[in-house]
Amino acid sequence: MPLIALTGGIASGKSTVAARLAEHGATVIDADTIVREVQQPGGAVLDAIVAEFGREMLAADGALDRAALGARVFGDDEALQRLNAIVHPAVRAESHRRFAEALSADPASVVVYDVPLLVEARVDDPWDLIVVADAPAEERVRRMVQLRGMNEEDARRRIGAQVSDEERRAIADVVIDTSGSMDRTLAQVDALWTSLAPRA
Repeated sequence: MPLIALTGGIASGKSTVAARLAEHGATVIDADTIVREVQQPGGAVLDAIVAEFGREMLAADGALDRAALGARVFGDDEALQRLNAIVHPAVRAESHRRFAEALSADPASVVVYDVPLLVEARVDDPWDLIVVADAPAEERVRRMVQLRGMNEEDARRRIGAQVSDEERRAIADVVIDTSGSMDRTLAQVDALWTSLAPRA
């Protein structure tokens, strides 16, 4: 079972790459979905976040107030490290459980872990392949403004808060250049899939 890490900066086209791999038959496991699930009310992660940062991190219905938490840790590296120390181990454990589940269901399956914070948190895991979706920062700003309705200042701040494109490319086994047409991006993903066949 090839285990592939797929990463990329915000608005890099990572979701497009993941969706195409899923069309080909890959099992895609999404890190952001796991994060949301482990932070559900009643779980140890949310309890630990509240203990660390206060009850003001909760919405009226008892769920995590993501905006409040984001405002609390954004731009505060020490607070972000404390948050990561709570969330990352739980996400790691749950992702490994899902990898094992996929392997048990189909030992020949290709498993793709769609993970934005690979460089920051998971680069040393035993991946068979690291794939990076890559587009220039200016193109990603354009996408965030035009497709997501974000203002340009916010878009640039989001990009600036992540690791650099150079750091992501430095760990890549395969770079998918998403700066061109959709057809060009998908053709690169198709070629990647063909190259995976001997491993599966």
